[in-house]
Amino acid sequence: MRSICRKYIGDRAFYRRLLAITVPIMVQSGITNFVSLLDNIMVGRIGTEQMSGVAIVNQLFFVFYLCIFGGFAGAGIFTAQYYGCGDEEGIRHTIRYKLWMGFLLIAIAFAVFLLKGADLINLYLNASEDGGDLTAALSYAMTYLKFALVGLPAFAIVQVYANTLRECGETVVPMKAGVVAVFVNLVFNYLLIYGKFGFPCMGVGGAALATVISRFVEMGIVVGWAHRHTEQCHYIKGLYRTLRVPGNLIRKYFITGSPLLINETLWSAGMAVLAQCYSMRGLNVVAGQNISNTISSVFNVVFFAMGDAVAIIVGQLLGAGKYEEARDQDNKIIAFSTAIATMVGLIILATSSLFPLLYNTTPEARVIATHFLIAQAIFTPQMGLLHTTYFTLRSGGRTIITFLFDSVFMWVVSVPLAWILSRYTALYVVWIFVFLQMSEWIKCVIGIVLVKKGVWMNNIVK
Repeated sequence: MRSICRKYIGDRAFYRRLLAITVPIMVQSGITNFVSLLDNIMVGRIGTEQMSGVAIVNQLFFVFYLCIFGGFAGAGIFTAQYYGCGDEEGIRHTIRYKLWMGFLLIAIAFAVFLLKGADLINLYLNASEDGGDLTAALSYAMTYLKFALVGLPAFAIVQVYANTLRECGETVVPMKAGVVAVFVNLVFNYLLIYGKFGFPCMGVGGAALATVISRFVEMGIVVGWAHRHTEQCHYIKGLYRTLRVPGNLIRKYFITGSPLLINETLWSAGMAVLAQCYSMRGLNVVAGQNISNTISSVFNVVFFAMGDAVAIIVGQLLGAGKYEEARDQDNKIIAFSTAIATMVGLIILATSSLFPLLYNTTPEARVIATHFLIAQAIFTPQMGLLHTTYFTLRSGGRTIITFLFDSVFMWVVSVPLAWILSRYTALYVVWIFVFLQMSEWIKCVIGIVLVKKGVWMNNIVK
């Protein structure tokens, strides 16, 4: 028993370091998601069609966001390990690579959303017996989309700098920038959605514009701080002396990162397909799922931050060649993440019937939201385990394994199962979600085995 405790429970120094990294990330993400919840409630107070239109666009943007994360993640693995071995020029190369990758992904996103935005939105607008004005929902979604597109470049640049700072151990500055940005977003939401204090009443367009303003504020804070504090961020010196990245490093980053980019793209696209499968049950389901996802995201930041902790702590230890210490720290983070996720699940369960009452939507949508929240609460410990397992495999550059573990599973198991259950059965939509979560028990077993075997313990920068 004592040996098991030593394996999975750390000392005070371990938890101090872990919390020093995760708490700023939790605070930033928590406030961001809490303000997103308030944003969601503000739009939800207008009506079901407005809320559903915004939710659909955000589901599509989710694919872009994860493409950015995936596109940067491969270089980010190198950043953490470069930092661990003190290679500042290596860090500069990863930043330049991220910038070029960001420009490419932004260009693709603009082309897709401007040319095919309406067609993509229409995939989620399905007639059903629950009523709902689908034409109005499409109009609101297109309005939101046109405004929100302007903020995508700022989002990408923030991720370049904020991710690099975190990978080098600086988590407080991105947190502070995020806190300021979300409060800017909240204030302008109130002013522009409802037209307060002489501002125009723009509805969903105001919600999108408020988000755009907050993105640029966050970008100004993070980029400005990094370039003013070169004594703390030595790698910023000479960063823009050139934007050239050596060809051998491009190949190295791309070979390591392309499975992550493909993985995040396919996984997020798979999540969009799952949402479309749920939407086959009508507009109330779109609204109900949007409510439950927004609320649960506020709580889930706790164990999501543990994934970042794995990337930072374990990545730096691997870069320094401290393999056994990396294994020991990783075991403790996974155990702590699963325990925290269990507590989060209990909180979601206890509040599942309260939050949907804040929305001006139909009784049916509120009931669906409550049922989704109950199901999500039950499977939250599983999500905590899978999240840290995924980041463990990724920390050592085993990106092909994470690709198989994540997106291949999504498209081979989850998407076909959801497609069949949504189109060929009359099963209640929440039961479809439950069956999808149960199918991930396979991933839990595989993930635990791979972590235990230590296939991820690899130094990729030596």
